[in-house]
Amino acid sequence: MHVEEDSKINGQSLRELELLSQGDLVVAALIRGDKKQLSPSRDELLQAGDLLLVQGDPSELDELIEQSGLVPVASEGISTAQNLGVNPDTFLMAVAIAASCAFLTPIGHQCNMLVMGPGGYKFRDYWRMGLPLELIILAVATPMLLWVWPL
Repeated sequence: MHVEEDSKINGQSLRELELLSQGDLVVAALIRGDKKQLSPSRDELLQAGDLLLVQGDPSELDELIEQSGLVPVASEGISTAQNLGVNPDTFLMAVAIAASCAFLTPIGHQCNMLVMGPGGYKFRDYWRMGLPLELIILAVATPMLLWVWPL
């Protein structure tokens, strides 16, 4: 979820978000610019432009969106498609594919980190295998998106 400039929670800490303290919602990660924090501190102040990875019950996520003014990242794809006057399904699928492509670093996805130690992988190993994989996905997914979900 994306924190907008005019969001109600801009400048608040995660602790101040009522639904996060009462419900089963968990902020798994906070992305601010180039900096990624897994399991951010509850005292972390939110800023405009922050991306939050929030996990939990879908009904509680909907309530969090209503109360806080957070914008689900998928809605960015929809609004971009609407501004361009094209099919939003193509953009939603592009967001879904992009969100699942985390092969370049061990911190891109928790599974990458889990196999790093036992597998004896180094940081550079993720680049060595991840970059060709990312390029293949880009080369295949882009035309496939346009073929299956035409603009």
